[in-house]
Amino acid sequence: MPFFPNSSAINRAEYDPGSRRMQIWFVESGGPYSFCGVPTVVFEGLCRAPSKGGFYNDYIRDRYPC
Repeated sequence: MPFFPNSSAINRAEYDPGSRRMQIWFVESGGPYSFCGVPTVVFEGLCRAPSKGGFYNDYIRDRYPC
């Protein structure tokens, strides 16, 4: 489970590749918030992104509802 101590938007994220379900805990609103049908490459991109919040807004937000 990756933690993002340097992110001002996201505290941590979890991903289950079997179900393709991702959970995100946000700094301001807590969580977890669930996202379904997330490709592994998207989760890996979030983990590598220099701006977690920017990546979330560009590639995750409103795209993977459960």
